Amino acid sequence: MSQHRFYQVDAFTSRVFSGNPAGVCQLDDWLPDQTLINIAAENALSETAFYVPRTNGFDLRWFTPEAEVDLCGHATLATAFILYEREGFKGPRLQFHTRSGMLEVTRQKEGYAMTFPSRIAEKVTAPQALLAALEPLQPREVLKSRDYMAVFDSEAEVRSLKPDMKLLATLDALGVIATAPGDKDDFVSRFFAPGVGIPEDPVTGSAHCTLTPYWSEKLGKVTLNARQISRRGGEIHCQYRGAHVVLSGQARLFLEGTIRVPGES
Repeated sequence: MSQHRFYQVDAFTSRVFSGNPAGVCQLDDWLPDQTLINIAAENALSETAFYVPRTNGFDLRWFTPEAEVDLCGHATLATAFILYEREGFKGPRLQFHTRSGMLEVTRQKEGYAMTFPSRIAEKVTAPQALLAALEPLQPREVLKSRDYMAVFDSEAEVRSLKPDMKLLATLDALGVIATAPGDKDDFVSRFFAPGVGIPEDPVTGSAHCTLTPYWSEKLGKVTLNARQISRRGGEIHCQYRGAHVVLSGQARLFLEGTIRVPGES
């Protein structure tokens, strides 16, 4: 039986019981993929991050309770928080080697800034399953990058959505972003990914790789304040830098301990 340090961190928030909870698990070497999925499923969080130290940074992977994903913002933020606050990392920046390339995170006076790839969405004809899932509301336009993005006229519309999760799970995308101009923030959003076991994600950093370039163009701003208006809610400060976006936020530790994995020692 192997033992591994484990943390649960609330990300994109300045207080516990809000933001998006992520698991963070330190490994000396990679466990089998099915074991990683089993750990993520046992945690029952939208994502668990696993990291392995290497000579020039850390390997980082993210798992939902059902599958590995290519990019996860809140679990990256949670991992950076743990490395700086609990594991004694002292460098000026963290370098994570991931399926989405090299990701850099720097510590700020308040929180952490993550440099992620931009994901420009293109306008598409909305699939009928998507439109049916969002009824009775209908978006003013639909775009697609990794995810479908449904754009609405108001924050109130996005808040009132009660999508059909079974229909959303049939779409040819990881998830669906619903977004609109914010009442107090530059823009708001919600994120649904029932196809990978996440009916609604509380705060989704990777979705802001698509949201940031879109709203930067629409609003004529390169620095934007965003809010994900899930039940828990969270805040993301966004900068658009062409090929990259910089997503900044805070995090708070909720839990730390040890997990025991049978058959891996």
